[in-house]
Amino acid sequence: MNNKKNYLSLMFLSAMLMLNTAQAKIESLEFANDQMKDDYHSLVAELRCLVCQNQNLADSNAELAQDLRKQVFEMLDKGSSRSDVVDFMVTRYGDFVLYRPPVKTTTLLLWYGPVVLFLIALSIVVVFYRKQTRKSEVVLSDQQKKRAHSLLDN
Repeated sequence: MNNKKNYLSLMFLSAMLMLNTAQAKIESLEFANDQMKDDYHSLVAELRCLVCQNQNLADSNAELAQDLRKQVFEMLDKGSSRSDVVDFMVTRYGDFVLYRPPVKTTTLLLWYGPVVLFLIALSIVVVFYRKQTRKSEVVLSDQQKKRAHSLLDN
């Protein structure tokens, strides 16, 4: 009887946990035309969620992402262009809101830092490898060779 209670309790708890994920809000937006719909979907796909940081606005369920999606929709609905929306977001949140920030002096390290670090690591590996090969090139005299052969023959 105790096993049955535990099983029922586990089933109830599992059901309650599953219901929690079912509470996600579904946004239903009325687009004026297909161009606006395409612009909306491409913008929310290329703008970063500032809460999640590794998701775009389209994939994030954070409240801020929902607000930003609503903001994008409202701006497009009022006739703003894609560049107007992007400029507004960058002005408000900085280049971080973009998945592909522009190349400028403040983002040079972001764009070229990985290449520089790779080249530094590659040069360290090459220097280390060259030192190792020089150490392994040991020249033995004839007397040392004879002694080594005599030791190995025993």
